[in-house]
Amino acid sequence: MPRDRWLPIVKVPLFVLALVPFAHTAWRVIGGASIDPVADMTHASGDWTLIFLLLTLSITPLRQLGLPGGIIGLRRMLGLFAYFYASVHFFIYLALDRMFDPRSIVHDIGRRPFVTVGFLAFTLLTPLAITSTHGWMRRLKRNWSRLHRLIYPAAACGVLHYIWLVKRDLRQPLIYATLLTVLLVWRLVIAQRRRA
Repeated sequence: MPRDRWLPIVKVPLFVLALVPFAHTAWRVIGGASIDPVADMTHASGDWTLIFLLLTLSITPLRQLGLPGGIIGLRRMLGLFAYFYASVHFFIYLALDRMFDPRSIVHDIGRRPFVTVGFLAFTLLTPLAITSTHGWMRRLKRNWSRLHRLIYPAAACGVLHYIWLVKRDLRQPLIYATLLTVLLVWRLVIAQRRRA
C-alpha cells in the first residue's frame, strides 16, 4: 500500500491510543480510585514522556531494520505526544506541587538535582515541539536536523531525572536507561559505518 494511503490509517488509532494513558489516569483521579492523585498523575505523565521519547527515537532504527520507509511519518506525532506528557508533568509540578510560587520553583530547581535535570529536559524539548512543523523545516533547512538532535540530551536528562528521583527501586528507570543506551549506540554504529 502506498505511503500516503496506509499512514493516515495508522495515525488515527495511534493518536487515540496515545491519549489512553492520560484518560486512564484522569479517570482514576476523578473517580476517587487514586490514593495519592498528585503522585499518580506525576508518575504516569513522567513515565509516558519517557516512553514516547523512546518510541520517537526508535523510528529510525526500525526503518533501518527493514520496516516501511513511511514509518518515519509517525515520528512527529510520537515526539509531540512526548512533549504533551512532559507538559502535563511540568504543569502538575508547577500547579499542584509548587502552587505557582516563583520563589519556590526557582529555589527547588536550584536546590534539587533531579528537578534541575528534569527542568533542563523540558527546556530542551520545547524548541523541538515549536519547530516540528513543515514550515519550520523549510525555514531552518539543514539547521532543523541539527536543532532536533537536542532530543538525545533531552532523553538522557529525562532518564537521569527519573533515576535521581526514585533513589531506591531503580528497576524501571534502569530499563529506560538501557533502552536509551541501545538506541544511542545504534546511531553511533550506523554513523561510523557511513563514515567508513
